[in-house]
Amino acid sequence: MNRLVSRMVESEHMLWGIGLASFLEAILIPIPLEAILIPLMQARRKQLFLISTVVLFACILAALLGYGIGYYFLEAAGDQIISMISSQGEFEEVQSKMQSEGFWFVFSVGVAPIPFQIAMLAAGATKYTLGGFLLASALSRGIRYYGLAVLVYYAGNRAEKIFKEHKKTVSLALLAIVSGIWILSLGGCSK
Repeated sequence: MNRLVSRMVESEHMLWGIGLASFLEAILIPIPLEAILIPLMQARRKQLFLISTVVLFACILAALLGYGIGYYFLEAAGDQIISMISSQGEFEEVQSKMQSEGFWFVFSVGVAPIPFQIAMLAAGATKYTLGGFLLASALSRGIRYYGLAVLVYYAGNRAEKIFKEHKKTVSLALLAIVSGIWILSLGGCSK
């Protein structure tokens, strides 16, 4: 992984490379993108927010593809697709949550360390609104990627160490905040 990051840092095609890595991470390979992003951002501090933007854009493109697969192809090839990321029972539970909690479900999966492919396929399979799906995806993934840029901006070379030490705590805190907002919004909707 270190050799890949080193080559990417020095490459004139770094933005294309990190965009491709983001696209693949979102649609196909649940790799820890942060392991590449943080060292890359540390080495290219002047491009922190450009890197975050490219990564977010590529992730949204992948989300559109995943949504489309769920929308158009899940019935035909669903068992094969689902078996690659979860069990049939888990996916049915996800579909149920998607139908009842749409935006907040996608948003919480986007900020949590859960494979985002599940939210993409479920949103498409349940025919959840594309606009709501894209908004939840962009906001949640934007928090992740721009959050890393802010961490590197302020922590510099210590960012990777800080991220590793506090990854679970931050993920749980974000999930708790999202869950709290989600619960409050459900209370407001029932009045």
